[in-house]
Amino acid sequence: MIAHLTGTVAGIGPDGAIIDIGGVGMRVNTTPGTLATLKPGETATVATSLVVREDSLTLFGFATDDERNVFELLQTATGVGPRLALAMLAVHSPDALRRAVATEDLNTLTMVPGIGKKGAQRIVLEMKDRLGPPGESADARPAQPRQTWRDQVQSGLTNLGWSARDADQAIAELEAELEPGEIPDVAAALRAALRKLSKQ
Repeated sequence: MIAHLTGTVAGIGPDGAIIDIGGVGMRVNTTPGTLATLKPGETATVATSLVVREDSLTLFGFATDDERNVFELLQTATGVGPRLALAMLAVHSPDALRRAVATEDLNTLTMVPGIGKKGAQRIVLEMKDRLGPPGESADARPAQPRQTWRDQVQSGLTNLGWSARDADQAIAELEAELEPGEIPDVAAALRAALRKLSKQ
């Protein structure tokens, strides 16, 4: 089990980063929020979870141990794999997920792309006694304020080398295509913004 990595950020992509450890580049998939804290050329430490499949070994990275622990717990629910668990943490903080499960707030859970009402009900039923109450995370570090999807997309674009002005322009174009009040999936918004910028 690889519990954490400390190394130099060698590269950043739309859904993860490469961390150089002693000349070996380890690819870690992350949430946009975690990705926004990583800067190319700087040393970083990420809590990690290794997902083993018959045909792959995939490493997921998180800003805190608590995020990593919640990521692993979420996968014990029926129908929740690593991609969906990562999407849940991209949209909500660990405590927000604990609160949603504890209060049976299905609307909060269905804000995550890929979770419908029945899936949310199943998650509440199966996770109620596993996640614990909000505010009792094992991670002592204070919770960081959650970034808006615009902040996360802009941070991802600037980390990839685009100027803040170009990033803001692409985000404005994306916003114009959204329905009123619609909150897009951050990873999908980042990919859409990259497509717009690559056409310029």
